[in-house]
Amino acid sequence: MRKGEQTRQDILETALAEASMAGLSGLSIGSLASKVEMSKSGLFAHFNSKQDLQLQVLQTARDLFIRGVIAPALSQTRGEPRVRALFENWLQWSESSYLPGGCPFVSAAVELDDQPGPLRDYLVQSQKDWLDTLSTAARISIEEGHFRSDLDTDRFAFDFYSIVLAYYHFSRLLDDPETTQKCKKAFADLLERSRP
Repeated sequence: MRKGEQTRQDILETALAEASMAGLSGLSIGSLASKVEMSKSGLFAHFNSKQDLQLQVLQTARDLFIRGVIAPALSQTRGEPRVRALFENWLQWSESSYLPGGCPFVSAAVELDDQPGPLRDYLVQSQKDWLDTLSTAARISIEEGHFRSDLDTDRFAFDFYSIVLAYYHFSRLLDDPETTQKCKKAFADLLERSRP
């Protein structure tokens, strides 16, 4: 990676950590420049606008999510083992050291749900893609004989997604020490209901 690309990547990873705590609207060019030890104008030269920075932060988050959650799961056996890996990887991702404020998609969803524009459009599409990935994993589990043939795979994806959103809410906001255990039990129940 060339120096300019590495600098840009460092800026985006620092901005992602900041956005995980303060939200996309909380990103400050001045604060970010200070953290990466650059001038404001030097940092701004990498992005056309604050919105461009915010969009690229979402893209960085998505890339890291794919690399940390989806790609490792694809190395697992097709079917239920892969579904389990997606769940475990997602829980671990939301607690990653480079996301000190937790999942940036959750905070962005609250921030952008009523804000039309390219940021919301990108977030919505990325979440629809993720739900499609979960639904596809369930369909593959049916093909492999791990899940029952009449399983509603879109509903499975909805329930899967809901469990992890509950995990995020109960562990971070409510600081419930039993959250991990409760969510793993809810996921085990979902798998049990999905099997033949």
